[in-house]
Amino acid sequence: MEAGVVTQAAELLALSEAGAKKELKAAKTASSASRFPAGTEWELLHSDAVILHGITHALSESYMGYLQCLYALNNAHSKFARLYKAVYPNGLDNYATPSTSKAPSPAPSIHSEASSTTTMKARSGFFSRFTGSSLSVPSTNIVISTPEGPIEELIMSGTAFGYGMFNLIFSLLPPSVRNVVGFLGFKHDRRLALRALAVSAAQNDVHSVFAGLTLMTYYGVVLLLAGYQADEEHILKQYRAIVEKIDNRYPTGSLWILNRAKILRMSYDTAAAIDVLQAGLTPDRPHTFAQADGLLIFELAWTLLSQRRYKEAADAFLKVTEINSWSHGTYYFIAAGCHISLEDYAQAQTLLDAVPELVEKKKIGGKDLPTEVFIKKKLQFYKEKQKRRTGSEKDFAHSIRISPAEELAIFWNTHARISKEVAQEHINQLSSYSPSVTIKSPLISATDVSSDSSTVPDLDTEDELAVRSLLLGIVHRTAGEFDAARAFLTDATQRQSEVKSSTWVGGVAWFELAVLDLKQINARIGSDNILDEAKRVTWLKAFKNADEKLDHALSISGQSIDLSSRLGMRIAMLRDEIALKKELIGTP
Repeated sequence: MEAGVVTQAAELLALSEAGAKKELKAAKTASSASRFPAGTEWELLHSDAVILHGITHALSESYMGYLQCLYALNNAHSKFARLYKAVYPNGLDNYATPSTSKAPSPAPSIHSEASSTTTMKARSGFFSRFTGSSLSVPSTNIVISTPEGPIEELIMSGTAFGYGMFNLIFSLLPPSVRNVVGFLGFKHDRRLALRALAVSAAQNDVHSVFAGLTLMTYYGVVLLLAGYQADEEHILKQYRAIVEKIDNRYPTGSLWILNRAKILRMSYDTAAAIDVLQAGLTPDRPHTFAQADGLLIFELAWTLLSQRRYKEAADAFLKVTEINSWSHGTYYFIAAGCHISLEDYAQAQTLLDAVPELVEKKKIGGKDLPTEVFIKKKLQFYKEKQKRRTGSEKDFAHSIRISPAEELAIFWNTHARISKEVAQEHINQLSSYSPSVTIKSPLISATDVSSDSSTVPDLDTEDELAVRSLLLGIVHRTAGEFDAARAFLTDATQRQSEVKSSTWVGGVAWFELAVLDLKQINARIGSDNILDEAKRVTWLKAFKNADEKLDHALSISGQSIDLSSRLGMRIAMLRDEIALKKELIGTP
């Protein structure tokens, strides 16, 4: 969230890469500092620098940034593959993770076989002509289950971290970027990536902290954005164990406070999550990492928004602008949406008027951030609506009915983990706008529906009607009203051809329908994995239906669609959860 800091990180990583390369060259003529081949630790640190440098490119969320990241990942891939084969020749199954007190079936401390040299061929691909097509790795075929001393722990934890990080990052790139996989010869294994990171996180060197942070971030994202989890209990167990382990080492760290709150929020204890975040922001607590404090405020803002505590949420989003420099225009836009929900149109207009200048100030590589592209379109949409209604764009905030904050919250999946009471409040508000909602729902009473007495409807475009149906579908699903949810989400997809500005709605609606397929079956037959044949067939049908909907979502969500990379990432996550569920219930 800090462009200047990311630039500094890139510079430091370049220095690290050069330094590690120099030390690696010198180590080849020296004796080994561990039971691993000489220079293994420097090879590891060099690979660290390469992959972390690649991440700085991906932070732009631009397709060019993703491709630059992909180039760096290609460079690091052969290095980590070689290290992984040398350090973990028998795989990771016998190594402990944070949620297990010891390895499942401990191997002897050390086992040696005849010395040999292993030559690994890098995958053939476009970039291999620049990075080399084969690598020679000295190996003693040693299997070490317990490191002796800090150098071996660095090597073992670092190798698992780097190998896991590589596979995880690659698996999370947008589909349009990952489609280059066949061209480059890459394959990824997200489950192995998560296992490797968990093995690293169970160690005690510096890599273990980064591995823990990576897993915490990933688990938080999966719980928030995937929509459906094949084994939510396992994710929460592993998540809690990692947070507890690192929190014991760094009890005042803002990042661990952040993740404790996320676990509470994902466990539907939103009130406790808010308490943890607010306690973490009190003046008497040590504050040594401003960017992490900014994330606490950011999380608090979204959590308050999820509870419809709009004034507090607006204040929190604006507070974030005092901590970091990332897209102040986005924070102002969301805060304005909160004031729209409060019907404080004057304050909303003041904030919206400030957005264009803030957006122009914040560009990455001369381009707008994806959220800011979305915001620019919305501002123009609101101005055109106001001009249609009054003849002037002046005070266009008065034309807005569906809160911009709630609309952006769809992309953060904020409405998925709210109480039925909060979902009902959303339904009451959305169904009060004219024209009337025509889809039947047990949660919409006649008194809640707009009377349509006004000659000018509140929502006078297909865009707004599509967004309303999408939101109603999501909150009905959250409330457990699956049939009504399906009707609203289907309505949103059917309006896609008439939508002019909000072209993202169709893809998101198809995605939410896929989530609905899975959640509805889960609610009907439970989350057990030991099933009779009839239940297994039911799940298989749900998988097929969901997969077809995800294909459709991808087919209408190209690069020109707002925030399509975020939807692509969510689709990839959901497909991984489907694959895991298939494995858990014993189906191909």
